[in-house]
Amino acid sequence: MKAIQYTSFGDSSVLKLNQVDKPIPKEDEVLIKVTATTVNPLDMKIREGHMQKTMPVEMPYIPGSDVAGIIEAIGNKVTRFKAGDDVFATASGGTYAEYVAAKEERTALKPANLTANEAVALAVPLTTSNTVLIELGQLQKGQKVLIQGAAGAVGSVMVQMAKALGAYVIGTASGEGVELIKTLGADESIDYKTQDFTKLVKDADLVADLAGGPSQNKCFEVLKKGGKLLSIVMPPSAELAGKYGVTAQFVFSNPVYTKLEYGKQLIEQGKIKPHITKTMKLEEAAEAQDIVSVGGVNGKIVLEIN
Repeated sequence: MKAIQYTSFGDSSVLKLNQVDKPIPKEDEVLIKVTATTVNPLDMKIREGHMQKTMPVEMPYIPGSDVAGIIEAIGNKVTRFKAGDDVFATASGGTYAEYVAAKEERTALKPANLTANEAVALAVPLTTSNTVLIELGQLQKGQKVLIQGAAGAVGSVMVQMAKALGAYVIGTASGEGVELIKTLGADESIDYKTQDFTKLVKDADLVADLAGGPSQNKCFEVLKKGGKLLSIVMPPSAELAGKYGVTAQFVFSNPVYTKLEYGKQLIEQGKIKPHITKTMKLEEAAEAQDIVSVGGVNGKIVLEIN
């Protein structure tokens, strides 16, 4: 099968299209013939070697964190799927390829009203949004949430999920993203390049930090006492958390299939829609990663495999 691989860490030039053996699914895995995958910021962090302490990988390595496709075979302990099922899933690498062996516990049936490209664009954002808003954020109807970086791939889904939960949603973005998050249902949309969110937001129950950087410390100012700051980008200051009387945590998503199934229900109810900014071929993976690395991408870049 064809796959994108690299044998050393570095910039996008290390990505090579190779012929490799088709994976054999373990007893708790499904073999998926891949229709589409996407480019996630994590892909570049791994490629540059920044994740070796927390998420070590072995060379040669096939990147990729999400997949949509058709199940071709199942392991002997798999009970929820059969060959021919149309699925989407998250994975710990391996999806930039024609086939991937994915854990059953991280796989769900594809939403009936979406194409494979649309479904794969939602896989990682659904699990991450669920982790931040529901599992750890425990966001309740009527509560106020600020989503920093709300127009990105994860942010655009998080806005929709937060609205489905009945929250009052404020998002920060820039450029076209400001209008985008309004169309997704945000109650307030703040342009972080021209507006100071600390002057516009008060008494938030939850801040979801998807942006990181210097603005993270300012997030503490907008939280109510007892509120939560959850970041998927960088660890928040424990000192500031103590000063403001809030909980602050760096979040690693636990991508179980129940989170995909929860998202699938919202998708089929029309409450969450994908936002794809560009569709490219697997062979263009290096170019696609460079586009995401520059930043400012609203929505997902999908890589098609055929």
